Amino acid sequence: MARRRKPKKQKRPAWILRLVWKLGWEPGRVMREVLEWVEVLIVAGALAALIMSFVTVRMHVPTGSMIPTIDPKDSFFVDRITYYFRDPKPGDIVVFRHTEQVLVGSVEDGSAADRAGVVPGGQLQYLNDRPAYTVAMLNSYIASLDAGAPLRLTTVGGGQYDLGEKADEQDSLKDLGIIPREKRMRYVKRLVAVGGQTVQIQGGDLYVDGEKLTDPRFDRYYYSNDPRFLYGVEPTLVPEGHYFVLGDNSQNSFDSRFWGFVDERDFIGEPYLRVWPLNRFGLMR
Repeated sequence: MARRRKPKKQKRPAWILRLVWKLGWEPGRVMREVLEWVEVLIVAGALAALIMSFVTVRMHVPTGSMIPTIDPKDSFFVDRITYYFRDPKPGDIVVFRHTEQVLVGSVEDGSAADRAGVVPGGQLQYLNDRPAYTVAMLNSYIASLDAGAPLRLTTVGGGQYDLGEKADEQDSLKDLGIIPREKRMRYVKRLVAVGGQTVQIQGGDLYVDGEKLTDPRFDRYYYSNDPRFLYGVEPTLVPEGHYFVLGDNSQNSFDSRFWGFVDERDFIGEPYLRVWPLNRFGLMR
């Protein structure tokens, strides 16, 4: 006796069709096909967003700070998963978010900044002679000043503002009436030292905890003769939970020598695949 075939299970309608049916709309055949393609695009877009947020991201380096390891025109993918399972270690090439500009978000009425004529939207350049690299650095500098110290603000484009003398209760930009806003971007550098280690550049070489780094990844000359360098010229202790990073092309790199340390919370991942130019295509680890 022949066995009866089971009837084929009918394909379930797309969820977007079920949704419009519930809303009382009965689209025709052509519109149903259009809606099914819309569903495919929505799902693909959502998956792409998840991958870019949690798995990988594509980026490039606009400057020559990592030559010869990474050229300015190189385009590569960054692995965002690795550092969920292990800590970054010295020698790694790392991608992280860092402050590119400190901007005046707004100015409080009647404050020292308001009286001096500080305009919202301007980019801070110096407070006294201290470069405006990050909000945290500026706040720390203000808190370190004695009461009565003069405060002069310079913005990009030549703006000069006399904020008067520091008062006892003024320990931050906000206390001066400036509500700051940081413009942040992705940086790529080489990790040199981790929290708890002491780093110093001496004679073009790197020393961590007093020991010269001889790994081939550090086999280059590191510059330390710029008066703008605030960290690493003298023995510098890296705070716990932070990292000290340098560009491989240290003569042309804006890195930890200027602005200090990278918070571990700002780490994104590690470059792993160069996709452009084609003659440099390949794994980067």
